[in-house]
Amino acid sequence: MADGDGLGEAAAAAASPLAPAPGLSPPPGWRERLRAGLAGTGASLWFVAGLGLLYALRVPLRLCENLAAVTVFLNSLTPKFYVALTGTSSLISGLIFIFEWWYFHKHGTSFIEQVSISHLRPLMGGTETSISEPGSPSSNRESETSRHNLSECKVWRNPLNLFRGAEYRRYTWVTGKEPLTYYDMNLSAQDHQTFFTCDTDFLRPSDTVMQKAWRERNPPARIKAAYQALELNNDCATAYVLLAEEEATTIVDAERLFKQALKAGETIYRRSQQCQHQSPQHEAQLRRDTNVLVYIKRRLAMCARKLGRIREAVKIMRDLMKEFPPLTMLNIHENLLESLLELQAYADVQAVLAKYDDISLPKSAAICYTAALLKTRTVSDKFSPETASRRGLSTAEINAVEAIHRAVEFNPHVPKYLLEMKSLILPPEHILKRGDSEAIAYAFFHLQHWKRIEGALNLLQCTWEGTFRMIPYPLEKGHLFYPYPSCTETADRELLPTFHHVSVYPKKELPFFIHFTAGLCSSTAMIALLTHQFPEIMGVFAKAGAALQDCLRRALCLAPLSTRPRRPGSHRPAQECITLFSGAVIWLQELD
Repeated sequence: MADGDGLGEAAAAAASPLAPAPGLSPPPGWRERLRAGLAGTGASLWFVAGLGLLYALRVPLRLCENLAAVTVFLNSLTPKFYVALTGTSSLISGLIFIFEWWYFHKHGTSFIEQVSISHLRPLMGGTETSISEPGSPSSNRESETSRHNLSECKVWRNPLNLFRGAEYRRYTWVTGKEPLTYYDMNLSAQDHQTFFTCDTDFLRPSDTVMQKAWRERNPPARIKAAYQALELNNDCATAYVLLAEEEATTIVDAERLFKQALKAGETIYRRSQQCQHQSPQHEAQLRRDTNVLVYIKRRLAMCARKLGRIREAVKIMRDLMKEFPPLTMLNIHENLLESLLELQAYADVQAVLAKYDDISLPKSAAICYTAALLKTRTVSDKFSPETASRRGLSTAEINAVEAIHRAVEFNPHVPKYLLEMKSLILPPEHILKRGDSEAIAYAFFHLQHWKRIEGALNLLQCTWEGTFRMIPYPLEKGHLFYPYPSCTETADRELLPTFHHVSVYPKKELPFFIHFTAGLCSSTAMIALLTHQFPEIMGVFAKAGAALQDCLRRALCLAPLSTRPRRPGSHRPAQECITLFSGAVIWLQELD
């Protein structure tokens, strides 16, 4: 998301004469004030009413006699009962703690809190929501926030995605793990149907077969359909594309098939150009053939890059960007940036960044971190933390640090992969900008460029964590970009394989109930162990608790201690407590 979008929206709002002043709302009426006052004092009124009702019903409910019976029952219990009670409580709370921990790591929230909010809060009347009118400022803010969240959580095609047959499948053969998720492959199938099909496919039998092939879930069925399309038409470009992507087991085989696809695709593209003005159907067919041709040339450039012919790859990408400038959504400039970095043509990299690192264009990790790398390159070889702390940072070093902070704010997951604090996996076919999937895709191809520049990773290691001191917390607003979206974890878990530990930002704190159940389990287990090992000491504390309970019972019954009949030689409960605790201390001293 461009870091200037928020400024543009603010300027538009300020220029509008009808825009309401931010932060102002009409004063509440007397009904609203009365309702708010009653809601604020309702809890205390209910508490006072409950105490009054308990005091009034103390005689009919026989509270004094019931408390006395409970005291007698507790005095008659043996230490074995307390061991069994506390042990059972520890076991149950331990099971709850384990389940809460598992649920939190799987879903990112507490199960008890979720159930409380979803089911108990409505029963307690806590679901009052204000219904705003369609034209009210609150509804406008909510719709703006929802639109922003949707744009932030949009999934993009990975411009550097690998080949399924030559790379992803080889990884599966070696490791036995699937690097792509079903969700990711389903998105790719939708992309193929969007790019490679149109409404006029029924006019050509080979295109009809390929339209069904792109919808197939089974790879062998797709490959079989591609061969059927080639039998019907030997110049079916999309059939060669499918075979190059999924059947070819090496980059050389994929390049050979893409060259055949390029020959067929150029022929079909020239025919479509001649007929584009005849009908809307021909215009749609031209758009489809254009997409096919651009896709083929881009993949040929990637094949040349992987086979070491980097200058050839750069030429193909530059020609594509000149011939089809409207297709900037394909992010071909990110492929070009990576190839130019491999050539160490840093002046050309800066020229590309000057065009695409614009305030009005959407950002990416490749743009932000490449800009940081270029500024880091000028100072990293002489940078030393000790020297910088002694003499301060120079202007060039300050610019490099600010560029690193800007990149880290856009995607905070990347540094851990560049510094090899987390292990890399094969990048997915789709990425979520500012998410863990984008960080993997960037680091997979650009880690070697950071390693090539002396001291670049050292400067990154010394400065990247300072970014989080500049970002407001909680993340209500960003520093240079929009606040970090809260949807990245869910989307990344869908895009990345299960054997990868998804990076989460900001790091979630453990819910209260995990701390509570852990403390409850530990304390009850400790009490059970102490009761089992030292039954006499725990019995002393139990009797002291019973004496305190007797004091509470007499205070609740509102009977003065001096007027109550006592047996000859008996002590008051307070004196009994003091005697029992004193005896416990003396007994512990004798044990020592």
